[in-house]
Amino acid sequence: MKVSIIVGSKSDLDYADKCSEILKSLSIEHSIKVLSAHRTPKLLSAHIEKCEKDGVSVFIAMAGLAAHLAGSVAAKTFKPVIGVPIDSGSLNGIDALLATVQMPKGVPVATVAIGSTGASNAAYLAAQILSLSSKSISDALRDVREQNIKAIKELNKSLK
Repeated sequence: MKVSIIVGSKSDLDYADKCSEILKSLSIEHSIKVLSAHRTPKLLSAHIEKCEKDGVSVFIAMAGLAAHLAGSVAAKTFKPVIGVPIDSGSLNGIDALLATVQMPKGVPVATVAIGSTGASNAAYLAAQILSLSSKSISDALRDVREQNIKAIKELNKSLK
């Protein structure tokens, strides 16, 4: 099971790294590529085709501004696509959010929050999708949730 993380430009790599850290912590194989829906459409198509041959199960697409990347990926695959709007430009990601979430009927993109939180949640959502057919990923996600609960309990003990 694999995840392909695609970012629209070099400036988006910090978000991909945040996503990658979570996927690594869950032992999920993944790759990161910089490809643009607008500047490198043929390279993007070739990458998606190669990913499908290599067994990629989920795509995560991160882009700012016009943010057509996730939609372009979704148009070329039947695999789940998770879009992460990047908080860049004069509208701080609102334009990217709208471009990512407003997909035509029949070509869905699961869209998460703008920016860093979205990058993290994209990794967790990809893991949840993969957990449908992987007990080890399901167990890893359960462990993360249990660690979160434990941390909150410890915090509350210190507040008494």
